[in-house]
Amino acid sequence: MAKLQWTIEGRRFRSEEEYQAALRDKQLIDSITGDFDLDNPKDIEQLYMELKKGKHQFESIVGRQFDDNIYELYQRIVQEKAKKAEQERLQKEKRKQEIEKVKNLLKGGQKTLRTDQGRVRLEDMDKDMQQEILLIMKKRERKRRIMVAACVLLCLVSFGYLGAYYQVSAKSTREFEELVALKEAGASAYPSNSKEVKIHYTDDDMETPDVLPEYQAILNKNKKLIGWVKIDDTIIDYPVMQTVNNEYYLDHNFNQEEDKNGCIFMDYQCDVIKGCDNIILYGHHMKSGKMFGTLNKYSQKAYYEEHPLIQFDTIYEKGTYQVMYVFRSKVYSEEDVNFKYYQFINAVSDKEFNSYLNEMAALSLYDTGVTAAYGDRLLTLSTCDYQENKGRFVVVAKKIK
Repeated sequence: MAKLQWTIEGRRFRSEEEYQAALRDKQLIDSITGDFDLDNPKDIEQLYMELKKGKHQFESIVGRQFDDNIYELYQRIVQEKAKKAEQERLQKEKRKQEIEKVKNLLKGGQKTLRTDQGRVRLEDMDKDMQQEILLIMKKRERKRRIMVAACVLLCLVSFGYLGAYYQVSAKSTREFEELVALKEAGASAYPSNSKEVKIHYTDDDMETPDVLPEYQAILNKNKKLIGWVKIDDTIIDYPVMQTVNNEYYLDHNFNQEEDKNGCIFMDYQCDVIKGCDNIILYGHHMKSGKMFGTLNKYSQKAYYEEHPLIQFDTIYEKGTYQVMYVFRSKVYSEEDVNFKYYQFINAVSDKEFNSYLNEMAALSLYDTGVTAAYGDRLLTLSTCDYQENKGRFVVVAKKIK
């Protein structure tokens, strides 16, 4: 029997579910374009900000393509603004150079000008030129005083910033230590072999297991908790969050406060109850080493050999994973025909699963000897890599227990 094809604007979909999701995205796009004039830079900027904040949620490649197009239009506007600003800067620079020519004629505190024709006294100039030169001299003195005051202020602000930074850093460390303590207290209160796992059913008849004891108290603090990731003998020992998008926890901490460190979070498309082939965790590459700031140490095989295992628990189930691949990649545009590791969450067949593995093996910085087969569960840790624009450093592991 011939395979049915579902097509929207020349794009084919493999299943009716994907096709229906694309149709919903197209209807949403039509609604959005009816409210915004995409020839108007202000409308594009407003729409871009709404998309960035997650006001409009897309379900398919049709929606993501639209999102990318708006991003490109926004970037073009930003570039045009930058170009205009640069032109204005050049005009100001030209005027500044003309004024500098006059400044350069002034020699110290003397009221004479050094010209090609010799020295000219200030008194010998016309009144307009005298006023211009005196104004320049006053501005120079005022600028010197401002610079002295600014330097003093900068020193005070720098010391204040350092003090505040270390205070916030210490507060963040204490908060994570408290969460670790809650986790350990919950685990010790209920030995792993003393609690019978119960399965509950939701209104949709979905099986939902009990939350593990060590995560119950932490979950009460924030219902967005989905698990915990830890690598022994490293700084990586954090709660993992999940929300309806991949934006919120980029700049919010566990207590839902704005924090540039953000949180480790799971891709919103992953489902720990239904299960998925590949769970993806994201975290910032902080210069302080926090979050996934030390993940790139896996670029050295010796480091991998010392840290071959990753502990990742969901709030329902414990898990130990063995590192399999370590590679560098980047975030590509939708049109780029490249392997996009961040799109690998489920494979529809063993052939597709093996294709993903072959792509990662080809990128891997070294051979760990670890392999996987269709049906195995994978864990991917992803962070920024500053060796190239939009670069990413990725560690992929296989669940072994």
